[in-house]
Amino acid sequence: MSRSARLLDLIQLLRRHRRPVSGRTLAGEMGISIRTLYRDIATLQGQGAPIEGEAGLGYVLRPGFMLPPLMFTDEEIEAIVLGSRWVAKQPDSRLSAAATDALAKIAAVLPDDLREELDASTLLVGPAAGAVEGIDLSLVRQAIRNERKLGFLYRDAGGAASERMVWPFALGFFDKVRVVVAWCEARQDFRHFRADRISGLNATDVRYPRRRQALLREWRTTLDTPRSPPGG
Repeated sequence: MSRSARLLDLIQLLRRHRRPVSGRTLAGEMGISIRTLYRDIATLQGQGAPIEGEAGLGYVLRPGFMLPPLMFTDEEIEAIVLGSRWVAKQPDSRLSAAATDALAKIAAVLPDDLREELDASTLLVGPAAGAVEGIDLSLVRQAIRNERKLGFLYRDAGGAASERMVWPFALGFFDKVRVVVAWCEARQDFRHFRADRISGLNATDVRYPRRRQALLREWRTTLDTPRSPPGG
């Protein structure tokens, strides 16, 4: 492994640890000596990486550090291209455009040889399944980011309609349908709402009373419990 690749791996390893981690733990995970680890930490700090800590106390990377792209492996390039191409095929027009723009930005800063690998990727995405949503999914994504309540009219599999006020915290992308995962005030429980059965979407300015991360964690604990299929 080249030194630049090792430094990049060290940055990524520090990103995964939100609390200070000892030099010996880092060296063990990297498969390098503690002396090399200390040298690499000093090198990164000298290059401007906001790594706090010292030997004996542990190290932590301050949040928000943006690392210039040094290199990608073949598999990382394939993952980036395949993921971006899949998102670009989705009916959410804003997300689709963002995926295309992001891939172009990554290509613009890659070395010539890696840019050629990216352009020549042979992993292709087939045509979209043709699902059509009657709502703007960008409004759903914005409500999730801002932790705002959503109101809408929902029709179940049998066609029965009901008004809902929900706390959206996740959006699932499947081949033929998108599913809004939310806490439903009417049902006082977690529910899954197919986007193609939602109409009259009302994006409110009302913040729901819990953090979306907490809702997501609690919802995940329910996944092993038998529940109603997606449909609200």
